[in-house]
Amino acid sequence: MSQLSQGRVVEGKAKPRGRFPHGVRAGDFLFVSGASSRRPDNTFVGATADGLGTARVDIREQTRAVIENMQDILRSQGADLSNLVEVTTFLVKMNDFGGYNEAYGEYFDENGPARTTVAAHQLPHPLLVIEIKGIAWFPLDKAH
Repeated sequence: MSQLSQGRVVEGKAKPRGRFPHGVRAGDFLFVSGASSRRPDNTFVGATADGLGTARVDIREQTRAVIENMQDILRSQGADLSNLVEVTTFLVKMNDFGGYNEAYGEYFDENGPARTTVAAHQLPHPLLVIEIKGIAWFPLDKAH
């Protein structure tokens, strides 16, 4: 297996909205592209809009969906969330930090990955309020 393999688009996940993979291996590291709560049918977990266009977005539901999507991407390489060493989170509204932090805490504690959270002006769809990218350490000799 090469030290730098091609990126991977994971079957059953929402297709990237551009020409990039869900993740890339570089040596013993896996890099997960920014994940969202978008489903394969282009709907969004934790987001609804009524007939008048009034949107309701639940940061906790979206956070859980993003982390679960990251889990699936990591599992496609034989790894899981425990292999993450760093994550960067982009929030559209810092007022959502409390709900995001609460849901994040369902998956990680102080032994989890290093984390940075930044405000983003907007994400690729108005019903998306969070995106997370990550770096995982998963040695090549353990990969399948």
